[in-house]
Amino acid sequence: MKKKYERIPVSVGFIALGCPKNKVDSEVMLAQIGQDGFVLSSDPDTADVVVINTCGFIEPAKEEALDAIRQAVEQKKNGFVRKVVVTGCLSERMGEDLAREVKGIDAVVGLGERDKIAKIIRKCLSTKKYARTQVHIEHSDSAIHDDRGRLLISPQHWAYLRISEGCNRKCSFCTIPAIRGKFRSKPQDMILSEAAELVDSGAVELSIIAQDSNFYGRDRGIKNGLIALLAELEKIDPLKWIRLMYLYPAGINDALIKAIADSEKIVPYIDMPIQHINDDILKSMRRTDTKEHTTELISKLRQAMPDVVLRTTLIAGYPGETDAQFDELLEFIKWAEFDALGCFPFYPEPSTAAAELADQLPDSVKQQRVDTIMRTQQERVFAKMDTQISRELTVLVDEVFENEATGRYYGQAPHIDSTCKIKNCPANPGDFIQTKITARDDYDFLVKQQHEGASPPI
Repeated sequence: MKKKYERIPVSVGFIALGCPKNKVDSEVMLAQIGQDGFVLSSDPDTADVVVINTCGFIEPAKEEALDAIRQAVEQKKNGFVRKVVVTGCLSERMGEDLAREVKGIDAVVGLGERDKIAKIIRKCLSTKKYARTQVHIEHSDSAIHDDRGRLLISPQHWAYLRISEGCNRKCSFCTIPAIRGKFRSKPQDMILSEAAELVDSGAVELSIIAQDSNFYGRDRGIKNGLIALLAELEKIDPLKWIRLMYLYPAGINDALIKAIADSEKIVPYIDMPIQHINDDILKSMRRTDTKEHTTELISKLRQAMPDVVLRTTLIAGYPGETDAQFDELLEFIKWAEFDALGCFPFYPEPSTAAAELADQLPDSVKQQRVDTIMRTQQERVFAKMDTQISRELTVLVDEVFENEATGRYYGQAPHIDSTCKIKNCPANPGDFIQTKITARDDYDFLVKQQHEGASPPI
């Protein structure tokens, strides 16, 4: 009588890198991998298969991805890992060149092949250890992914909701349109279905993400499509907070400002990357913004919503940026008093128009300017935070450690901004609590819970 052998499940370790859009892709792939019968491993160094979902937006992200790939390939050489699969933006951007850059990758998978990830893993497992790298790249400017059925990496009480693919902007420094293609709005019914699914799973906060969120619907000929979508999202219970990310400044109109200001669920938090403020630099960047418009916009936002929290992103050391143009940017930061700000040195990304410009600045100058901006920003943020002591805040609890917890008020986006630290907190993750600020700890607030059973107002 022949002895029966049970099939040993294949373990898959997953490394998710990059932005929130990439995170959504990772969550979809994780669900597909699990549904196909693979065992998800928490240790990529010893899993049978390692999947690395990469970012390729700027040089540091590329290097982070390459380091993770090399680590996985080394584990494969040492016999701890059988197959290495690389997906995401760097795969889309480099294609076969990625396989030449790092020897030992079993499959390079582009963005268009995301939903075939389980099938590709099984195909890899059927090949020899050092077979030729499989390249699965299918470029498409029309494909729209269905992101329903995700296996959330984040806690259940908050999630990202992606409303579009790609970008139509032609910013001179940006690789995203080349990587992710033209802007494609997801159908509203698909988005609402996904939102309901996330809320049914416990989400009380949804962060709206896209490459250009306020462009939503325009590719379909829909005017104020984002406003219409938000109105439908507001009807979903028990959703409490809707957060808007990646709003292109030139696309923020009066109607959108009013919709946010009048809403009980859309938090007064505006994430709008301005990149620079000098008109000549903005023109070279191929931005449609101007200093005058951005100045007026900030004033409008603060007038409509006195408690609005403004976040932005800047590039320092753009080609040809003079001392005077940098000083103009610095003075604008002092005037604008952004609540949160990220600043990056200019990276001459291959195949971008800005990389070919004359007057590229030395890395030392670029970094010095970044440091100056961040020091200036820090001084203003700390001074502003100090004036908030004793302010009462509604806080959404994120994590609880014994009797201490971390959470966020409406002005803090998950995994991007600072947090509120809460001592002696009996609440659970996903609870809204009433608190009072007692002190500042660097960029974080120290808060004390006021009473239990608080409602979740903004």
